[in-house]
Amino acid sequence: MTSAPATSAADPHAAEKTAVLASYTSMWGEQMKAYRKADAKGTDLKKYAALNALSKFEADLAHMKKNSTVIRGDLGHSPKVTAVDAAGKLPKATIQDCVDLAKWQTLDTKTGKPIPLPSAQPLRYVATATAEKWPGGWMITDYAPDGARTC
Repeated sequence: MTSAPATSAADPHAAEKTAVLASYTSMWGEQMKAYRKADAKGTDLKKYAALNALSKFEADLAHMKKNSTVIRGDLGHSPKVTAVDAAGKLPKATIQDCVDLAKWQTLDTKTGKPIPLPSAQPLRYVATATAEKWPGGWMITDYAPDGARTC
């Protein structure tokens, strides 16, 4: 006799949450590749981000390119799926993340010098992402950082 793992009995959405977090983590990996060169070419960002999230990231990249900046270091994350709505035609999930800028650095590509973060910018803040389950898998469709909410 086999039994289901305890996590699936306790949380019927455990497998979906794992898949959502995998997609979110992959999106950030591809985004960091793009931010390191201020260009999404050669990345798989569109495989994980779409709609508003992709538009926001593309706007960031355009701003970076215009201002001759790139990112060095890493962005820390502590994401957790806070809601799954699997009942609808298009399953959705909400991710809450604690973003950590401690090892993040903006670099001026003309001078090679780092650009300090704005003094009012907290090093750790809350961001909320929305994901939708599309035919190819979970896509991050919106991303909203909230610098006023520290974590």
